[in-house]
Amino acid sequence: MSELAETARWLVDIPSVTGDETAIVDAIAMRLDGMDEHRLGKSLIVGRPTGGPMILLVGHLDTVPPQGQGPARIEDGVLHGLGAADMKGGLAVMVHLLEDPEVVSGPYSVVGVFYDAEEGPMDANGLGPLLESHPWLTEADLAVVLEPSDRQIQIGCNGSINAAVTFTGRSSHSARPWWGDNAITKAGEWLSAMHQRRPEVHVVSGLEYREVMSVTMASGGIARNVVPDRFTLSLNYRFSPERTVDEAIEVLRQACAVADEVAILDVAPSGPIETTHQFVQRIRDVSGAELAAKQGWTDVARLGQHGVPAVNFGPGRASEAHQQHEFVAVDEIESTFRTLRTALTTPPEP
Repeated sequence: MSELAETARWLVDIPSVTGDETAIVDAIAMRLDGMDEHRLGKSLIVGRPTGGPMILLVGHLDTVPPQGQGPARIEDGVLHGLGAADMKGGLAVMVHLLEDPEVVSGPYSVVGVFYDAEEGPMDANGLGPLLESHPWLTEADLAVVLEPSDRQIQIGCNGSINAAVTFTGRSSHSARPWWGDNAITKAGEWLSAMHQRRPEVHVVSGLEYREVMSVTMASGGIARNVVPDRFTLSLNYRFSPERTVDEAIEVLRQACAVADEVAILDVAPSGPIETTHQFVQRIRDVSGAELAAKQGWTDVARLGQHGVPAVNFGPGRASEAHQQHEFVAVDEIESTFRTLRTALTTPPEP
């Protein structure tokens, strides 16, 4: 077993469900002891500017709750376990790059950013406080977010809006429904339209982003013999990077025009498009990976808000994230490490 694979297995076996990242950040801090470290709560920065262009290696420490997974195991070249793909394979790559003497002494200032609470609400995410409390991070030349990226260099990301969509009616006894107005069935045509809605392709900088709206939760009714007077549904809208937040909110409101109330609960902006950066081209040349749109939201968007260009490039498949039988191929962990090591030890072009 390679040292990288063993490190990834070690990390998977440290429980780190959102809110419980102390053990894993302590373990990484202890392993990287002696390097320049900055600790903030359950987040950790390793490294500092040394004169060369600064490259941030960025990864979240937390996982979603377990779904019955056992201890980490490696079988037939595949690492299985909670967080294997999302994103402890990427964390293992970060640790080994920060330990590599040729990377540390190379032409770039390489800084590892390990943060907590990515899988929870956006306003509790640990990356924002790190960037705000250590503003020198925002001077980085580029950030590489090591989320699973399907052997691609994934560019930007969709924005996300969560809204509460409410239909109102009038309650009555269910034996005499004509005395009332059923809020649940009132929503039927709108729900049917949402069910039939297809992804809308938006081409931005030659990359295809898909806009989608999904009804994710619903609540209504007070008893089995009462016609409900209120029915509220949760709607999630993933919008393409060429839309501003205000434009996206207007699109969502238009899609919900037949509802009685629409409340915007939270908004995460899209990630900026970064395809021409020299270091991105270096990763592409070394790996042979294609550029692709990031379908979904990552902290590339948060980094962009702070003025840091960023891309997604990490081992694993996005489809494995949050799955009961989550896994990542060991060769993907190793190839990601080799690609970034080569890129980080090769001097930038003048």
